[in-house]
Amino acid sequence: MTHHSSCEHSIIVRVTKPSTRAERRKAELRQDIIDTAFVCFAEKGYHATGIADIASILGIGHGTFYRYFSNKRDIIDHVIDDLAGRIVEALGTENAPDAATSLDDYRAQLDRIGVALDHILVEDRRVAQLLLFHATGIDDELTARLYGLLDMADALTAGYLSHGVELGYLRADLDTTNTAKAVTGMLIAGIVHGMRSPDTTAVNGLNEAIRRLLIDGVRKD
Repeated sequence: MTHHSSCEHSIIVRVTKPSTRAERRKAELRQDIIDTAFVCFAEKGYHATGIADIASILGIGHGTFYRYFSNKRDIIDHVIDDLAGRIVEALGTENAPDAATSLDDYRAQLDRIGVALDHILVEDRRVAQLLLFHATGIDDELTARLYGLLDMADALTAGYLSHGVELGYLRADLDTTNTAKAVTGMLIAGIVHGMRSPDTTAVNGLNEAIRRLLIDGVRKD
């Protein structure tokens, strides 16, 4: 995603490829609505954004919006799903928890994951702004979903660590469950610091410190 300064000029377009032209147009408009809603929710906030804001930016009527989504609460669920999907997709097969077979593989894997997550969560600050600030507290159900994303991150990280322990390149006495939770906390702190400051050097320094902890702090001596 490319950062823009206003809601009206920040529409992201991704083209899917259904089988017919009519299906393609529907899929494209549906994705346009999701992308536009993301921008408005992230920049204006959920409560300050109305269906009219999203529809007017796209030049569609309310009726068209309601053919795809039942209400504003429905659309933010899809926005969150879309963002979660991007994060999972960024990990890819080569970055699966059981893909590494050595410490060098693990090191390279962390580098790839770091670049991918920086691209999604740091380069466009609106993603983290929405997930960490605007989406929390809308209602109990959505808050529970966001906690679910946190649990997913913990479980994924624990998978990387457990795999390393099993193959012998990470410490045998490693508490993988609690270490994974600590890693998630560090990553969230890194994202928040990246949102606060445009200083690339400082952000890169923090990322390198986290990376060293994830390697030097847990590798087998």
